[in-house]
Parts: sequence; C-alpha cells; structure tokens
Amino acid sequence: MNRAHPYMANSTEETKKHMLNAIGAATVDELFEQIPDEHVTTRRFELPEPLVSEVELKRHMTGVLGKNEHCEDNLSFLGGGTWQHHVPAICDEIWTRSEFLTSVWGTGSSDLGRNQAWFEFASQLGELVGMEFVGLPVYSWGAAVGHSMRMATRMTGRGRVLVPALMDPQRLDVARTYAGFPEQEGHIEIAHVGYDPATGRLDLADLDSRLDDGVAAVYFENPAYLGVIEDRAAEIARMARAAGAETIVGVDPTSLGVIVPPSDYGADIAVGTTQPLGIHMNGGGGVGGFIATRDEERYAREYPTLQVSLTDTTHEGERAFGLALFQQSSYGSREDGKDWTGNSVYLWAIANAAYMSVLGPAGFEELGGAILRRSHYAARRLAAVPGVSLPWPTGFFKEFVVGFDGTGIPVAEINRRLRDHGIFGGRDLSSDFPDLGQSALYCVTEVHSRADIDRLTAALEEVTR
Repeated sequence: MNRAHPYMANSTEETKKHMLNAIGAATVDELFEQIPDEHVTTRRFELPEPLVSEVELKRHMTGVLGKNEHCEDNLSFLGGGTWQHHVPAICDEIWTRSEFLTSVWGTGSSDLGRNQAWFEFASQLGELVGMEFVGLPVYSWGAAVGHSMRMATRMTGRGRVLVPALMDPQRLDVARTYAGFPEQEGHIEIAHVGYDPATGRLDLADLDSRLDDGVAAVYFENPAYLGVIEDRAAEIARMARAAGAETIVGVDPTSLGVIVPPSDYGADIAVGTTQPLGIHMNGGGGVGGFIATRDEERYAREYPTLQVSLTDTTHEGERAFGLALFQQSSYGSREDGKDWTGNSVYLWAIANAAYMSVLGPAGFEELGGAILRRSHYAARRLAAVPGVSLPWPTGFFKEFVVGFDGTGIPVAEINRRLRDHGIFGGRDLSSDFPDLGQSALYCVTEVHSRADIDRLTAALEEVTR
C-alpha cells in the first residue's frame, strides 16, 4: 500500500516520483552521486518500528524525557559556557507574546515594533560594554569570537590570532571552525598564549614574544574562562596596539556591574554571551552571543550581522527603526556577504532587552556584587575541606578552579558521588587542562544561597573521605 510514514507526510512513492520528475532525476540515488562510494553505508539500520498512535508516541517521549536529571531538581554548580541565573518572569512573558514569537520578516510597518525592540537590545548592551555599535546576536560566544577574528583579519590584512591557552575548548573549537582549514583561502592561524601558573592570568612575556606583524588580533577574556579577572587588561591592549593588532575582549555581561567595561581598557571589539541575560539554560540551538565595537565606519563595514538604526521620517518629530548595512550581510548578498549569519537567536534579543531593562545600572551592580560575595564565600568554604585546594583563591568572578589532587580521588568519581546527594559538581577540567591536575570549574551565581554552598561543602567532606 502506498502509505506515508506517520511522521513524514511527503514520503509516499507517488510523491517521491512527482518530486523527482520536477527536478529531472530518475532516482533518489542520482541526488547523491557526488558522494564517494566509500562514504556511503550499505548496512541496514536497525531502527524501531514507528509509533503510529499519538498516545503511544507521547507516552514514549514522556518516558524518555523523564530520565533527565535537571537543575530544577538538583543543586548545580556547573558553568563553563551555560550558566544558571535567575530569569525574571517578565522575560518569558515578553518574548512569548505572539507579536514577537511570530515576527520573522514582513513589511516595514509590521516589523516596526520588532525593530524597536532589537534597537533597545543593541542600545542597552552597548551601554553595558561601553561600545556604541552593536549587531543583532549570533549563535553563541564561540560564534562571536569566530566572526570577530574574521573581522580583524579583513581589517588588518593579517592571518594570525593569539588566544589564551586556558580558553574554553568548546568555544575554541567553534572559533576554529570559523578560521577554516589551511588548504582554504582566507585561513586564520590560531596560536596560544601561555598563562602564569601562580595567577592563572595571561603570561605577558609570552604574549610579547608572539606579537609580530603577522598578528591580526589578540583575543582574551575578562573574566577569563576559569573565572580569573585580568588585572593587566590595559597592558595587553597596549601591547596589541603597538604591534598593529586589534584587541578583542570576551566578557560575561553579568560582571559589568562590578568590573569596568572592556572599552575602558582599550578593547577594539567586545564579544561575549547573552545567555545570562534572561535566557534559560537549554541543550538545543544557540544561546546567544554578541559583537560590539566603537561607532567607526571601518568596524561597521566588517559586521556580518544585521544592524538596527533609528532615523527621522518625513513627518517632523517622528522616528522610525530600520535595518542598516543589510547588503553586506548574507541576507543581502548571500555568499558575497562578510560572513554567513542566521536568525536562530534573534528572539532571544527580545528576552535580553526585557532583562536589561528590568535590572538597569543599579540592578547590574547588585547582581555582580551578589555573585562576587557568594562565589568567594563558596571558595573559602571549599578550601577548608581536607585535601581540597584552590590554585587561585581570589581575584575571580562567578567561577573558580577547585583542585582535588590532595584527596586522591578523580574528579569524575567525586562528581558521581555528588550525584547521589542531588548535586551536580563542577566541570571536570582534568582532560582539557592536564597541567591543572584533578581539578574542576565551580560556578556560583545569585541563585545559590549560603545554605546551598554549605550543603555542597558538607557533601564534599563526605564524598572525599
């Protein structure tokens, strides 16, 4: 019987034949003839039979999803890329409204409210990082790094970027994807700058030895991936500038209520994450990254993202919001755009705008202060656990490294034991950074109470005996 697969309405043989006739192909195999035979599997996949009943499918999916253990039911100290922050209810209320949820592209008039919301996002984020020119968000922090590296190489005509040796490996992998391969035109070489073992900060002597006329940009993070605050950020920017390189600074926006913005110490391009700004943790799709610069044409002309501008109309005193520099994006020029960009996280810009408007300057100061106090309290408590050490016990924001070599127990085993206490321990760093031994990255935010930290401390005392 010529029946469709229950999940794919267009899967009947008749429909396939109709589509093949329309494109002038005799078989489906012709569509993939450019793929080498050795890359095509010949074995049969042993897939389960499709569940044809919606009742059965719902029961199956509910059972699968019910196996998840999440941060609502467990106490979590995980960070390192996605962080557990409080999301005010108003953020979800705003971004789920149909006016935003269904607004992708339309006429200039129908897009006006959406454009204004995007403009407010860019304006608020620009004020936060101290930059005037902000694009719509990209997929992630890593994507923002990749785009900004490519911006810098186009501006300088150079092909090498220096990054910290203690950079998030996943973020670095994304940046490397944007850098391309050596065989490709426009490949960007990424080289590591070492760190000072005593502080965890960038080794400026090593940086100085690597700076030459081939370096397009120096990228560093403040706070760094492992939480350390770069107290010589201005010196790093000065050294990069002296070598003719751009300075790209990655920043967690929740820190900017207590740490000066990157513009104050010489950043040319600021990048970072938008996930802490009103976006729930999730395991699918982009969580948001931003790119910001000074309002100078040489930077504006290299943005791959969409920009929203405010302008006068033909009616005196009236303002309108519209997209600018559209033609240099992949939307306007496709493969001839500055870089490919997509809109999977534009909806998050609405949540970000709501979050930033609710907090305001005083709210960010209060948030940053709370995170500083609670994370440093946690560091002091954990340092008192027998066998536990903190290589860099002060001068960090939100995240800090905890060493477990003195316990004689691997981090993976400690984390497994903590799970029995309903606790997600810190991110295991032992394979990514073996020089740090058996260590983990712990994250403490405004959602963690003193009781939560004391509970973690008691659990660690028990599982490390």
